[in-house]
Amino acid sequence: MSQVQVEQRPADPRGDLRAFLIGAIPVALIVTVLFWEFLLRQVRFGIGLPADWGHTLVIPLIAGYFVYLQRDKLLAAAPFKTTWIGLVPVLAGVAWYMVCTTGPLVLNHHNYMGVGVALTLFGVVLLFFGFRGMVWLWFPLLYLIIFGQTISPRLMEIVTFRLQDWTARGAHVVLTILGLDVERAGNTLAMFDDAGRKVPLNVAEACSGMRMLMAFLALGVAMAFMGLKRFWQQAIVVLLGVPVAVFVNVLRVVTLSLLAVKNADFAAGDFHTFIGLVWLVPAFLLYLGVIWIVRHVVVEPDA
Repeated sequence: MSQVQVEQRPADPRGDLRAFLIGAIPVALIVTVLFWEFLLRQVRFGIGLPADWGHTLVIPLIAGYFVYLQRDKLLAAAPFKTTWIGLVPVLAGVAWYMVCTTGPLVLNHHNYMGVGVALTLFGVVLLFFGFRGMVWLWFPLLYLIIFGQTISPRLMEIVTFRLQDWTARGAHVVLTILGLDVERAGNTLAMFDDAGRKVPLNVAEACSGMRMLMAFLALGVAMAFMGLKRFWQQAIVVLLGVPVAVFVNVLRVVTLSLLAVKNADFAAGDFHTFIGLVWLVPAFLLYLGVIWIVRHVVVEPDA
């Protein structure tokens, strides 16, 4: 008797992925509703302080693009296996968020709540995509968690103390080279207007450098991930975000100092924010030039 062989078609990984996504949609909606207050507050920070935290509004789009770049590798890892251990960080994250929301006042802080959101998000991804999917999703997830939220002023003051000093010293040197009468006391610059009146400018309050530094680090990590192949190039591009941010902040403080001599109101308020936004454009172009140089240090051989 002849045996009839039945041809078996390989499983469609895209179909498996769609099934997992359909199951994840209700969970994503629940997580969004649960953390709605946190997410809305973060959006308000980005809109209300565009020169400081406006970049946080585009971080989710960049993280999503990272996932899109890895789509072929992600689909090749399918079918995904539900990893129930992911429930542990989900429950821990939700519990911590609720403690921060309803518990002691000292824990009712945006960044503390962000820890709960991060744990929950990590757990949800692990639950639905398993360890096989997490191989390609951990970097976009970490990028979103680190750069997608604001940083408390207290923590920024600790981290940026040295940046404030560098910015003040650099601005003092530039203004002196320009032949202007300027004094520096710590992180405070003082210039004299045409009438001989002293016009102070507090660098710590005006341009600490941390906010722009976070934007540059986010940009550097994204550009290094997408455009550079060697790890040392990626590391250099990310680390160069610090001196580029400090250099641009020096120029921003110089600009505010020159304007403050004409009108002290130029160094504060909406105009100060406008100057910060204007300097982001040449800063971005300067950073792109640095990335171009690092990329062309090594000449790739022809295929």
